Amino acid sequence: MYNGALPNGDRGRRKSRFALYKRSKANGVKPSTVHVITTPQASKVISCKGQHSISYTLSRNQTVVVEYTHDDDTDMFQVGRSTESPIDFVVTDTISGSQNNDETQITQSTISRFACRIVCDRSAPYTARIFAAGFDSSKNIFLGEKAAKWKNPDGHMDGLTTNGVLVMHPKGGFTEESKPGIWREISVCGDVYTLRETRSAQQRGKLVENETNILQDGSLIDLCGATLLWRTADGLFHTPTQKHIEALRQEINAARPQCPVGLNTLAFPSINQKDVVEEKQPWAYLSCGHVHGYHNWGHRSDTEANERECPMCRTVGPYVPLWLGCEAGFYVDAGPPTHAFTPCGHVCSEKSAKYWSLIPLPHGTHAFHAACPFCATQLIGEQNFVKLIFQGPVD
Repeated sequence: MYNGALPNGDRGRRKSRFALYKRSKANGVKPSTVHVITTPQASKVISCKGQHSISYTLSRNQTVVVEYTHDDDTDMFQVGRSTESPIDFVVTDTISGSQNNDETQITQSTISRFACRIVCDRSAPYTARIFAAGFDSSKNIFLGEKAAKWKNPDGHMDGLTTNGVLVMHPKGGFTEESKPGIWREISVCGDVYTLRETRSAQQRGKLVENETNILQDGSLIDLCGATLLWRTADGLFHTPTQKHIEALRQEINAARPQCPVGLNTLAFPSINQKDVVEEKQPWAYLSCGHVHGYHNWGHRSDTEANERECPMCRTVGPYVPLWLGCEAGFYVDAGPPTHAFTPCGHVCSEKSAKYWSLIPLPHGTHAFHAACPFCATQLIGEQNFVKLIFQGPVD
């Protein structure tokens, strides 16, 4: 199971967190010459020139090729499923709340091989913009006959990728006061559109003229299979660090919480112990929030296998081990870990739990639901999270 990290750890360009630094030499590109081509041979000649280009196939005998030229003022970073060299950040499908299996991912992936590109200004304030689709190894983006594409009133071509790149900017940045924004789709040229009726529908949404593709702290980028959280350098400066989370873990353990029935002392395991349940690990009844040590009793024959009756208040509900959420970038504040997401049992601060419980994340072709940021499990229950009730030591 995930806990803010990939189950098999970071490997090369496939990792759970990716930092963007100013490149030693600019590698950004900007549109330049436009060619309208009526023969496939001419299209090949242009795409073989070694320049970046975007090809829009309008029919069998007409293609518009937009050549891109070097831009000294920007750096480009590409994200996608491909492990080819143009991709800086390799992402794989997040299989919500379950074990990771590379084979199922490869055969069923809905993430594009060259999903999107992020273009950052090299000078302050280092504005970052997102665009759908990434350039492949031959420096080309190819929108075939079936892809949604069009000519804008000003004459420039644009289009959407098969499953689309969706972005949501929260209202008020990434703080405890923030509210969810509206999910939008980003085009290949970076314009903002309302969502299509379904994820891969041919008909594009409506242009949203007063919104931009500029990423802000807390922006969510959905690639149809994985959702990325964008944090700015300034935003991270005000966010708790891994050391802070470790200090909170030690603080809660130092208070020596006890199992109210077995009276044994409980302790959250080390952040590195993310997948093995330990003997002293706290467990909780998610319907009421009472924290216990592990025990075997409380099964009710008339309920599901994981449903138990809390010995403190007789409430029936899921009974799960508690895990401290490990990725500091998901916390909106540095508050104590007092709340758990339901039904996975990942623990974080109250404000972080409230924030994520309200965020609708894309799921499948047209559904949205709140999910735990640490493991992507769909949240359930009245509030999607529960306040934990610890019992202190009797002595």
